[in-house]
This record gives sequence, C-alpha cells and structure tokens, in this order.
Amino acid sequence: MKTEQQKIDIRNKKASFEYEFLERYTAGIKLVGTEIKSIRAGKANLSDAYCYFVNGELYVKNMHVAEYDWGTCNNHEPRRERKLLLNKKELDKLYKKSQDKGLTIVCISLWINERGLAKLDIALARGKKQFDKREDLKRKDASREMDRAMKQ
Repeated sequence: MKTEQQKIDIRNKKASFEYEFLERYTAGIKLVGTEIKSIRAGKANLSDAYCYFVNGELYVKNMHVAEYDWGTCNNHEPRRERKLLLNKKELDKLYKKSQDKGLTIVCISLWINERGLAKLDIALARGKKQFDKREDLKRKDASREMDRAMKQ
C-alpha cells in the first residue's frame, strides 16, 4: 500500500513582481545527502536565488535549504551552490540569451515530481521598471474589482 505524499511546491513570489519571464525551463538539481529530506519537509527558500554559468554548466546560487533536523556531522551547507541538470541544447540556448544586456536567469519554483526527484523551474527574465510594476498592480486591482462585481 502506498501512502499519499503531501505536495511540495516552494515558490519565489517576489520573482513575478520583479521580473518579466521570457522563457521557462524545468531543471533537475544535483543534491547531496540530507538536502532532499529538508526539501521534502518544505524547508527551502528561493527568494534570493539566481542562476549563472561556469564552464558551460548552470549553477543556482543563494537557494537556501535548511539543515536537516536529524542530520549528523554529515549535514549539508544551507547556501551552497547547486548544479542544475539540463540537456546540452537548452544550456546553449540559455547561455546565448543570458549574455544579452538586461537578461538574467531566476528561480520560480521548487517541486518534487511523482518519482520523488527535486525539480526547479527557472526562467530567462528581464527586470521590470517601476512603472511596469505599477501597471501590474493596477491590472490586478481592476480584475479583482470585476470579480467582486460579478459575484454580487
């Protein structure tokens, strides 16, 4: 009998407010030891996480995965750099586009698939200007008001 696992979906809520997403990708993460146990417990934070290239490989920096509570001296370092796993074609495409001025690669969400593997949704993004952020807030407020009016 299989027990139903809880759904793990850790989101970077600040990213959609700060950036405009141009392209999205799903990448695997190379984890060590107790990191996957902490992620399954929901103890990860993507708020300051971003991706960068080193020797043609993509790494995520500033992704915080809390130390595992029952870990021993072999526990992992919370803010270490983790390698992302994408195929060569995707890596080449991302590298070429990330070299353009004003584009960066940000982390959107961290989740666990049906096989129990940790996946990270990343996006090629352009930073929003202040007036773009205000426009988004106005649009959200207007849609919220219309929804309220429709319910009444």
